[in-house]
Amino acid sequence: MGRINVFMRKMLKKIKKLVLCIKQYGTVQGWRYIRRKYQTIDKEYKEWFEFHKIDVEMLDNQKKERFLFEPLISILVPVYNTPTLFLKEMLMSVCSQTYGDWELCVANANPDNRIVEEILESFAIKDDRIKILKLQNNLGIAQNTNAILQMANGDYIGLLDHDDMLAPDALYQVVKELNQENVPEIIYSDEDKITTDSQEHFQPHFKPDFNLDLLRSNNYICHFFVVKKGLIDDIGGFHEQYNGAQDYDLILRCVEKTERISHIPQVLYHWRIHDASTADNPASKIYAYEAGKRAIQEHLNRSGEKGSVENSSDLGFYHVKYELMRTS
Repeated sequence: MGRINVFMRKMLKKIKKLVLCIKQYGTVQGWRYIRRKYQTIDKEYKEWFEFHKIDVEMLDNQKKERFLFEPLISILVPVYNTPTLFLKEMLMSVCSQTYGDWELCVANANPDNRIVEEILESFAIKDDRIKILKLQNNLGIAQNTNAILQMANGDYIGLLDHDDMLAPDALYQVVKELNQENVPEIIYSDEDKITTDSQEHFQPHFKPDFNLDLLRSNNYICHFFVVKKGLIDDIGGFHEQYNGAQDYDLILRCVEKTERISHIPQVLYHWRIHDASTADNPASKIYAYEAGKRAIQEHLNRSGEKGSVENSSDLGFYHVKYELMRTS
């Protein structure tokens, strides 16, 4: 009887989500999203992930390795009522990095949540590289992130969401890239998604090297994004008018200022899906896609490109319609 009740709850949840999707996107697009969302987790990627997963010996060797350039990397994480499991796993994923010259700057936008506060304090007591900023009010994700950007001392800034996880060698691979001859100012990696319980990895995003046209169509860079501190300071940090797509706007403004952009073709970031996340339910943050559309339009304006931005049938993807240029 218990198994039947669990099954019925799961079915009702899926039916509810289907109704919401159809109401939001229309019948055709709603069915299309649901079909893609609930397809069987990619068996081939599961096998690929297990085969390529870094082993203990390699992790130990990375901890011993030294580089000529060993910058301090500040990881920024705005937190607001994060579920206990997600918060702990995010923190542990940073503390488990094989490259040790990092600091984790956390903005807690609701210090009245004692469970979250106690978890953060317990980790900070054990590791003095963890710095906690208690905000009196939840000002918005851009404003909260700017607050911890002010306290960051790193040469480079890495962005991590409060419910996601880094691969244990994420910072090692970033620093390895920073020791190349042409030192990059922007670095991004491949990523995948993880289930709520973090037991399954799926939907890998194997990205191309930097492609401006693609970036104007979708924030394909997304995670893991690392940028030189001086560059992010020069462009004025995060802009609150793009909340929901503040990372997209920041990336667009950063790439306008440098050509030293490196892509690490390794899955270094695990994006967790759950009911409130855009990874699982795009309809949960419609405002974010409108903010992304505005961010692209402003980017075109700054770049001297004449064109207009339209939403596509897939949320988070855009069409840029450029004006035809007259030639004499």
